Amino acid sequence: MIRFTRITAWFFLIGISLGAIVLSSFYLYLRPGLPGVEQLVDIRLQTPLRVYSSDNRLIAEFGEKRRAPITIEQIPTLQLHAFLAAEDARFYEHSGVDIKGLARAAVELISTGSIRSGGSTITMQVAKNYFLTRDRTFIRKFNEILLAFQIERELPKDQILELYLNKIYLGNRAYGIEAAAHVYYGKSVKQLELAQMAMLAGLPKAPSAYNPLADPERALARRNWILQRMNELGFASNSAYELASGAPITARFHGAETELNADYIAEMARGEMVQRFGDEAYTDGYAVHLTVNSENQQAANHAIKNGLQAYDQRHGFRGAVGELDESTLESGDLAEALSNFPTYAALRPVVVTSLTDDAAEVYTQEFGAATMPFETMAWARTYENQDRRGPALEKPADVLAVGDVVYAEAINEQEVTEQAAEAEPKAVRVALSQLPEVQGSLISLDAQSGGILALSGGYSFQQSKYNRATQARRQPGSNFKPFLYLSALEKGKTAATLINDAPIVFDDASLETIWRPENSSGEFYGPTRLREALYRSRNLVSIRLLRSVGIDYAIDYLNQLKINTTQMQKDLSLALGSGLLTPMEVARGFAVIANGGYDVKPYLIERIEDSRGNIVYAAPSIIQCDDNCAEIAQQTPTPEVGFPAIQIAPRLADERSVYILHSMLRDVIKRGTGRRALALNRDDIAGKTGTTNEQRDAWFSGFNHSVATTAWVGFDQPRPMGRGEYGAVAALPIWLDYMEVALADKPPAHMPRPNGIVTVKIDPETGERAAPGNTNAVFELFREENVPAQQSSDAIQTGEDGDTMLPQELF
Repeated sequence: MIRFTRITAWFFLIGISLGAIVLSSFYLYLRPGLPGVEQLVDIRLQTPLRVYSSDNRLIAEFGEKRRAPITIEQIPTLQLHAFLAAEDARFYEHSGVDIKGLARAAVELISTGSIRSGGSTITMQVAKNYFLTRDRTFIRKFNEILLAFQIERELPKDQILELYLNKIYLGNRAYGIEAAAHVYYGKSVKQLELAQMAMLAGLPKAPSAYNPLADPERALARRNWILQRMNELGFASNSAYELASGAPITARFHGAETELNADYIAEMARGEMVQRFGDEAYTDGYAVHLTVNSENQQAANHAIKNGLQAYDQRHGFRGAVGELDESTLESGDLAEALSNFPTYAALRPVVVTSLTDDAAEVYTQEFGAATMPFETMAWARTYENQDRRGPALEKPADVLAVGDVVYAEAINEQEVTEQAAEAEPKAVRVALSQLPEVQGSLISLDAQSGGILALSGGYSFQQSKYNRATQARRQPGSNFKPFLYLSALEKGKTAATLINDAPIVFDDASLETIWRPENSSGEFYGPTRLREALYRSRNLVSIRLLRSVGIDYAIDYLNQLKINTTQMQKDLSLALGSGLLTPMEVARGFAVIANGGYDVKPYLIERIEDSRGNIVYAAPSIIQCDDNCAEIAQQTPTPEVGFPAIQIAPRLADERSVYILHSMLRDVIKRGTGRRALALNRDDIAGKTGTTNEQRDAWFSGFNHSVATTAWVGFDQPRPMGRGEYGAVAALPIWLDYMEVALADKPPAHMPRPNGIVTVKIDPETGERAAPGNTNAVFELFREENVPAQQSSDAIQTGEDGDTMLPQELF
């Protein structure tokens, strides 16, 4: 017996020795290839790109993984206890490896040939998640154990737990506990209840199997087991356990909680970030802060939506977008049928379920049954073509039939939202609408810096991702004339220069046909001062003016203003805006005029922060420069931050000519084609309408000294918009709706009067100096070298008090 015991002991010692040799061999073999734990401290978690407005409203989030890193101090103790109960109750006791758990895993391996439970501690999961593959192999497991020991030696427990909670995958693109709290509950982990905390703690084991959105029953069982463990371990009291285990599942999917609808802007920012940082833009946690103000952007969204819908309704109803058959209507499964029709902006698909003489009863996915009063569809006379509609409607059946799927808007969005939350909601009222075919854009720039204040590239980004603000090249029509008139002023013409508004015929081989340009009215008005010609938008005067200054001179001047001339024909049609420009290029040109003649480079990104909050880029400050700009730029010290601190904006146009042009363009508002803008009740507004042949494009560009905004309306594939759809009708209302918000409570912003400007009384019929006693005389502005001859002491006013005698005030 003693001998058998000795033999057994020897075999046991030999086994231990061989095991130790094997383990030591594995350690010596694997140790050189293990990563250093210090990498954990500096590791960059894949965090999405986030885009914010200038007032810190989230616009968009880009990236495959949703993650919001959080410190352990920000995580409630109950949430920590929930994860410990679920994953590693002895986390604060062991040294990285739980021997009992490993023994259990070893038994499974021997008995089944595979490792099922794994026996992994939280520290081992950190090692696996950050450094290793997910392969279930012995070598990977041994690496995991070695790394766990190494991590425990070099990092405190709280830091290990923090790394774990920020890295783990919890389903639905959520990585880390904070992101998961937002995805499943729409709030921060700090705001969760105990039952919700336990639900999240159940996800790491199998994010798909225990997901409350995919398998609520299995997720509930896992949650309640974790709550029971928390109670057994003393992490939750009996009363808290009972209350939480009886709580219903409240999880539902919450997408990225954007606070501002600005998809065209977001896409522009995303593209610029990818240009700067490549694919790392999506994963390195950059926060991009834009120049766009949320209030301005919301105003731009509403202005475009309302303006395009107003145009659309002026031209009639194009019919239902679909039809549900009788069997579908009787089945009652209308929500699923309507899911085949997309939602655009505020437009929701609805199906007509019944008709009366004064309303249509409809069904909506969002609110269920709703009423569409007849007065909301009175506009919907049948569309025949852009110039003709069908007869007026007398009852809903004249336009709708049971089973028709049409688009509608809630009459009062806030009222509808409140009603939807009520236990017994009242009947919802909706208005008939339709998805506009016409498109438009709006761009608003800070005229001094070039920062984009708001931008909309179309009716709906979901409908079309084509950004018309930056990509659509269209004819600006008369919106182009201010640039021509500015070139003429710089060449010596004046606001009082007379040009004959008379018929003109061009038989030019380069034009292929005989060209007989006309004014929009079809009439001719004889000799006309340039001021009046501009505010009345006289085409024939503009053509003769271009011929007078010279086409080559005009093109050179446009290049001086840095206006894109690559798609402009070098013929007299240029005077009528026949060249092609994007709305952004037009807005940028008007910003140059607005700020007094300095260069403008539109930009969108104000600053970029990395995942740690460090500023890696900031837009430079703009210094407007009149002379010696290159020398000033050279004298500017090079910043240490890696991006330019300032940007020189050189003068592109004579400030006196620009000042006179401001006065002329203010008359467009006060007495010309832009009179609708008088509704703003401001005296600092100037602008110009624009309409191309057959009303294919409608424009309005307007500004004060601080803000320049351009609105454009037209079809993506150019075609006539219909009689009467001029810039003042189709585009100016969009501009007006936006500027009413953008300029609200803003003080007047006039361009300062430069030196070298003289105010003179002239005869409005001749443009010459008015004779003493001329009762029809009006005041006009001139550059001092262009003042008409025959000066009279009582007819000229100069000096500091000249601002009180501007022509727009005295005409």
